[in-house]
Amino acid sequence: MMEDNILKKNPKKTHLYKFHVQKGRMDVFADFEMPMWYKGIIPEHLAVRSHVGIFDVTHMGRMVVSGPEAETFLNYITSNNVSALTPLSAHYSTMCNEQGGIKDDFVLSRLEEERFFMVYNASNRKKNYGWIVSHSHSFDVETIDVSGNVAMFAVQGPETEQTLQKISSKDLSKIGRFKCGWTELAGIKTFISRTGYTGEDGFEIFVWDTPSTRPKKAVKVWNEILESGKEFGIEPCGLGARDTLRLETGMCLYGNDIDEDITPLEARLGFVVKLQKREFIGRNALAKQKVEGIKRKRVGIYMLEKGVPRSNYEVWKNKRKIGIVTSGTLSPVLKRGIAMAYVPTEYATEGEEVTVKIRDRFAKGKIAKFPFYDPLKYGYRRKQ
Repeated sequence: MMEDNILKKNPKKTHLYKFHVQKGRMDVFADFEMPMWYKGIIPEHLAVRSHVGIFDVTHMGRMVVSGPEAETFLNYITSNNVSALTPLSAHYSTMCNEQGGIKDDFVLSRLEEERFFMVYNASNRKKNYGWIVSHSHSFDVETIDVSGNVAMFAVQGPETEQTLQKISSKDLSKIGRFKCGWTELAGIKTFISRTGYTGEDGFEIFVWDTPSTRPKKAVKVWNEILESGKEFGIEPCGLGARDTLRLETGMCLYGNDIDEDITPLEARLGFVVKLQKREFIGRNALAKQKVEGIKRKRVGIYMLEKGVPRSNYEVWKNKRKIGIVTSGTLSPVLKRGIAMAYVPTEYATEGEEVTVKIRDRFAKGKIAKFPFYDPLKYGYRRKQ
């Protein structure tokens, strides 16, 4: 508790703090003082959907797991099939508790045959590290928290590749979705992964061996990307736009849409649960839930009437409360209120009409599929 109070009074700062504090609206998130926006959430959101934007996401957690039993260990503590990863490929996955509840969701990259790189949520940095280490003692592995020694940026949007190619020593078109590799950006060695949290094409960039006390390399890469992206209308983006972008796409935010009381099956993340694996933490509970069927499901809600649904607003059907909104916003692309919520499975059918209690009134909405936008017009699957 004392440590939490100290962090609130003296939040951590990323390598780009001077840039952020000069140009952005700052607030504390996950113990870091971070930019919420620069020009504004809507223009930053639309820049990513139409062109390109860059986010500082150094506050997130990063860990390297290596050793002869690294694959076996990661298969034991995660739900996806780590054995299917080839070197320089990545996948999305979850870690679960024994009851099948989600401890965290993350992206895992295989750097080499016996070396892996995990990127997880900022709010879970301390919890994840302790939990992973506590389960590692029976395996021949080494776990290293590299969060404080690696700067992390996300460059997202349909013109990301063109932006980065101008300063990259590697042909980025050779790196497909959920693939990764090493390159030099502006002459500085970086690890890049074709992943992101916006639904758009893009890369996450890792400037290694760069503690925040020596930010020079990270600052150079950030500034060179901004300069390279000028012709495409690049915008520095804050965490506000990051939240609206992921919500529009249907991606979960830990602590809002998923937590240790929600399973991947209930969260519609069943594609990362590989029950055919011999053993992993939470497997028995998830296998049982799959046989018995889930009683609730994460859904999207598209508002048919004016109103912006927010977290903890009630969802109603037939004059009774059936669920709670976990995330909600006004979609900058659709110009409509959208939300995520958990409702009983019988009401989770696309097109099912519901109402959301917004302050003192009820507004009509309908159950919608993810993403909320037309994937042929927006997102990485769009038709060029």
